[in-house]
Amino acid sequence: MAAASNPVELGASWGPARPEPPPTRFHRVHGANIRVDPSGTRATRVESFAHGVCFSREPLVPGQVFLVEIEEKELGWCGHLRLGLTALDPASLAAVPEFSLPDLVNLGHTWVFAITRHHNRVPRNGQPQAEAEAAAPRRPPALLVEPYLCIEQFRIPRDRLVGRSRPGLYSHLLDQLYELNVLPPTARRSRLGVLFCPHPDGTADMHIVINGEDMGPSARGLPAAQPLYAVVDVFASTKSVRLVQLEYGLPSLQTLCRLVIQRSVVHRLAIDGLHLPKGLKDFCKYE
Repeated sequence: MAAASNPVELGASWGPARPEPPPTRFHRVHGANIRVDPSGTRATRVESFAHGVCFSREPLVPGQVFLVEIEEKELGWCGHLRLGLTALDPASLAAVPEFSLPDLVNLGHTWVFAITRHHNRVPRNGQPQAEAEAAAPRRPPALLVEPYLCIEQFRIPRDRLVGRSRPGLYSHLLDQLYELNVLPPTARRSRLGVLFCPHPDGTADMHIVINGEDMGPSARGLPAAQPLYAVVDVFASTKSVRLVQLEYGLPSLQTLCRLVIQRSVVHRLAIDGLHLPKGLKDFCKYE
């Protein structure tokens, strides 16, 4: 499956002429210390701090976000998750490198970065670095105020891009911290994604998204006509991640109802007291 590189209009939406991407899964090829669950949606490093490189099963399509949530952390290691893209077919690798940085990158046609909030924002040709930093995205607005994240020509619903705490007495406070993106970017239950945006000249920009906030272009000049696979390095203090599937079209009525209900209660445990079907209560509490 080759990544499509046809021009896409600004604010392009998914529909009959542009079908939604398929669900994301992890590739069967991965680092020696990684175990992927039978669904292909959870990757766990079972020992050591390295040999944790994972890939997407299929190349991404333009505007598709490969989104992971950090499920488990492991104390005692220095370093965090690494994320990026590669034009290398994972199935063609003689062996998966021990590290994404620098080993996989040194194989060429690979762009991977350690996750930080202020990392690798690439200025355009001739643009001063200070100007690029000044143009960095500001604090994201509330989900009900601006439900979409616009990255170059793509418009992506923000709801599932943002991490959420476990239901509890203080979940309403913790959820705001994720939504405002003030927690460390590699905190437990943070959601981190990577995508590419093609240009008419055949190149593409790579963007990294942290809890619904675009960090700006991390790399430019990627070969948009070549298949580009997501790279996730479950490195050091990051022990386990799971894939989060996105809604690319208009938010469903169920999603909109959930957002309204969650903002009408003090905390998510209070949802149990509402006169709603159990299925809807669970959806509002855990999704």
